[in-house]
Amino acid sequence: MCVCVCVCVCVCVCVSAHCAQGRYAHKLLNDLMENYSSALRPVDDTDKTLNVTLQVTLSQIKDMDERNQVLIAYLWIRQTWHDAYLKWNKDEYDGLEVIRIPSSLVWRPDLVLYNKADDDFSGPVDTNVVLRYNGEITWDAPAITKSSCVVDVSYFPFDSQECNLTFGSWTYNGNQVDIAMGMDSGDLSDFVENVEWECHGMPATKNVIMYGCCSDPYPDITYTVLLQRRSSFYIFNLLLPCFLISFLAPLGFYLPADSGEKVSLGVTVLLALTVFQMMVAESMPPSESVPLIGKYYVATMTMITASTSLTIFIMNIHFCGAEAKPVPYWAKVLIIDYMSKIFFVYEVGESCASPFGRADESEPFLQNHKQNHKQKLKEKLKGAPPPCCPDDDKSTAFHLTFNPCVYCSCRGNGGILGCDPKLVWNVEYIANCFREQKATCLKVAEWKKIAKVMDRFFMWIFFIMVFLMSILIIGNAP
Repeated sequence: MCVCVCVCVCVCVCVSAHCAQGRYAHKLLNDLMENYSSALRPVDDTDKTLNVTLQVTLSQIKDMDERNQVLIAYLWIRQTWHDAYLKWNKDEYDGLEVIRIPSSLVWRPDLVLYNKADDDFSGPVDTNVVLRYNGEITWDAPAITKSSCVVDVSYFPFDSQECNLTFGSWTYNGNQVDIAMGMDSGDLSDFVENVEWECHGMPATKNVIMYGCCSDPYPDITYTVLLQRRSSFYIFNLLLPCFLISFLAPLGFYLPADSGEKVSLGVTVLLALTVFQMMVAESMPPSESVPLIGKYYVATMTMITASTSLTIFIMNIHFCGAEAKPVPYWAKVLIIDYMSKIFFVYEVGESCASPFGRADESEPFLQNHKQNHKQKLKEKLKGAPPPCCPDDDKSTAFHLTFNPCVYCSCRGNGGILGCDPKLVWNVEYIANCFREQKATCLKVAEWKKIAKVMDRFFMWIFFIMVFLMSILIIGNAP
């Protein structure tokens, strides 16, 4: 029973105390606002400077618009100053030390964001201010700011940005309202991590600027937001596909020429890189500084264009046909004899020990051999046919054996009947066709092997170029 009575008494005392403080708070507010004006600086002497302490807390990076060069941030802005007309004796108001009143009732500093990039020029939210008995006023207000930021995308996607937030009084000079920093840097204790940007700090500096229009100083406080881009997203979605696609360009040289897809592969790779280049260009601001990834794309596209042009040139060599001139001697020695062994280019059934062709099987030798053989045949047809074909009269160019000999007619009982010139000319024509066909096939095969060796040579050259280009471009990232 006694415990219940004590509890009831305590509750009544607390309720009475709160009711008493509520009455004193109303009385205090009426007394303070009786002759108060929020239009003038709250100082006893108009020549006295009013000190305002500014502290900014960065809560979140909402967006970084690189194309429009605008930083959207969510800030908590705290301003503290002393009002000479809002003081009271706390003993006269039942020990009341702090009251919270609407900020519109008191004078407020006209601090604005100088580099604001928003069409809406409204200031912070009209939240309540905390008023202490000694005249100290603390105003905490949230604000979503859009500030202009000079974006340097030279090392995109490995870039870092420095965006400034400059606060200062719009109408008061430094002799009337002076701004002081509450901390040496912005507060990041409540910062919400961004998926694209890392915040590495927010140092603050105070500047005093003398404008040409006025002789009075104008102080401001500049907070520099240090941002580092998270590059993992761009590496896996822009750089890695480009790196893999660029390796398809050298493989176009390895593709057989008879497939008919060598040029199509180069054009397809070039179109794919063009699509990625357009994706990067849409998100970057139009400036003279080309992003690092843009340089990589341009270098890769240039290399693929060169490889496609070389592919067309090599295919022209491959399909030169029988009308082409014979392979020059220097090309045989340099490309067929040496480079083919270095790049391990062999035909079917050919090894590294077997040469591709012989010098005596070349076209000049065959032409001379054919002319000598025709001259011998004409001389033999002018005279009488021999009693029998001696072995030394048979042309060594023939690879077929006839029985009876084509140079003699059939033997009768009494001797040799006669020679048939038409048969001899037909056999000679067939033999010449075989020789010309063999020489033509040899010449076409030599040109095809030269094209194949050049394909293999440029394939390794472009593989090395792709690798070195990737290392150089990515190595320039900070």
